[in-house]
Amino acid sequence: MFIYVSGGVRSGKSAYAQQRALELTKEPVYIATAKIWDEDFRERVQRHQDERGPEWTTFEAYSDLHLLPLEGRIVVIDCITLWLTNFFMDYTNDISLALAAFKKEIDQLCTVEATFIIISNELGMGMHADTETGRKFADLQGWANQYVAAKAEEAIFMVSGLPLFLKK
Repeated sequence: MFIYVSGGVRSGKSAYAQQRALELTKEPVYIATAKIWDEDFRERVQRHQDERGPEWTTFEAYSDLHLLPLEGRIVVIDCITLWLTNFFMDYTNDISLALAAFKKEIDQLCTVEATFIIISNELGMGMHADTETGRKFADLQGWANQYVAAKAEEAIFMVSGLPLFLKK
């Protein structure tokens, strides 16, 4: 089962997803999909880690997630944007290859008997990217978001910390 949580930066997506997971289980799983690329980002990741309590099992991965011990678990995947960034860089900005790799990962997760709460930044609510690379990434993320939202049993859009239920 997929629960898709989307919204703008600092809209409350992660807090909502984590709270929802804790309502569903006392032992949730958190999958961090980011690669650390600088000290500022390392500090942000550390802050997120510190905010989660000892009840969380955390994995740091962005490929072969279906091979992790997730059966029967409530799993928060945070987030599609960072996850896609890894594929985008791995495939040297080739959005066709990056999207295919991402879709394969999502399809493999569909074979795992678990509940996934998947977080993503929403886009398309502002300016277009100034660079070709930025525009390619926006296309990639838009298509990836649509792919996950279509597979999700629930879709929630976060605005100022408030959940708006789009699909339930």
